[in-house]
Amino acid sequence: MPDADHEAMRDLVRARAAAVRALRRSRQQLSGFLLRHGVVRPGKNWTMAHRRWLSTIRFDHPTSQIVLQDYIHAVEDAGARRDRLTGQIEELLDDWSMAPVVKALQAMRGIALIVAVTLVAELGDLTRFDNPRRLMAYLGLVPSEHSSGESVRRGGITRAGNGEARRVEAAWTYRLPARISAVRLKRLQGLPKAVRDIAWKAEVRLCARHRRLRAAGKPANLVNAAIAREMLGFAWAIAQHVKPRPAG
Repeated sequence: MPDADHEAMRDLVRARAAAVRALRRSRQQLSGFLLRHGVVRPGKNWTMAHRRWLSTIRFDHPTSQIVLQDYIHAVEDAGARRDRLTGQIEELLDDWSMAPVVKALQAMRGIALIVAVTLVAELGDLTRFDNPRRLMAYLGLVPSEHSSGESVRRGGITRAGNGEARRVEAAWTYRLPARISAVRLKRLQGLPKAVRDIAWKAEVRLCARHRRLRAAGKPANLVNAAIAREMLGFAWAIAQHVKPRPAG
């Protein structure tokens, strides 16, 4: 049964996920409003330059200006909530018994702090699964099967199990060549050699597999599902080499 700190972390993770969804929704509403009025800006959205541009927009009708500002405030409020909850996760992590596992999982590409915390908060101790395939099945990342007589047809992933954990697959990051960035090099410091070796093995294998699958013409969603399954297998292997701290 999860201890109080684990339940608190899981609550924080889910609250942050809700804040992220609210931020995405409020941004879509603002963009839709501007598009309806024919106001379009080339370039990347939600940067500082984009925010400065938003402050320069003027409408002839005062009501439209009020609505614009209300949408802008909604985006700002949702972003502040997300950032506030992120800070609370970082603060609680220092005293969490699962912190060593969270740190070790960040050795892998595509698994930064929030992704690692979400996986551990939602799944608990990954070593409770006898093998990686059980973990994959728990998250619904194994292909479904449809039997008819003697034939068995494989379909898409089952999507059973914990949706929050499944949403942090981050498999798309393996589309790029294998390399250790400066940011991840810092995260690797102090980790056991076995953990670092598993993370690098995962990177070399999954980057190559991603390229092969895409070159074979596989749809992006199928490629990401295949990479995500293997990511979980490597995460499970890393967890075998790290012990949680005794719960306070």
